[in-house]
Amino acid sequence: MTYRVCFVCTGNICRSPMAESVFRARVGEAGLDGLVEVDSAGTGGWHEGDGADPRTVSVLREAGYGSDHTARQFQPSWFARLDLVIALDAGHLKVLRRLAPTEQDAAKVRLLRSFDPAAGDDLDVPDPYYGGMDGFEECLEMVEAASEGLLAAVREQVEGQAA
Repeated sequence: MTYRVCFVCTGNICRSPMAESVFRARVGEAGLDGLVEVDSAGTGGWHEGDGADPRTVSVLREAGYGSDHTARQFQPSWFARLDLVIALDAGHLKVLRRLAPTEQDAAKVRLLRSFDPAAGDDLDVPDPYYGGMDGFEECLEMVEAASEGLLAAVREQVEGQAA
């Protein structure tokens, strides 16, 4: 059975495609390809059909990650097929929990940085869209740091399903 994770930010061109690329790489490195499906979406449809922001693509490529992406808007019906919905900030968390059809679906929504023990109380990944490259680099650092803990949590779930 495939375990499905979807990363969600505002427009699906900066933070969530970055998290999707990084986590897909971690899943591959862990040998969980075929067991874990990773994708992303935005809370809004402003950029639907667009590629990732060029700065996102640049930062990902420099770090050795893939960057093939087409933006899309998250749909409430997706909760039925998803195991985990990862919000990039508290605003997304709130929107996604409101969209959730059931309490069980709302419980699937978690903040990405909640998987990073070093994050402390600041669990938002700031939106780099209106800033320079340093914001995108900082975003990548936060995503990478949280991806290790997220991978451990997902691996536990996948191994539990296989048992």
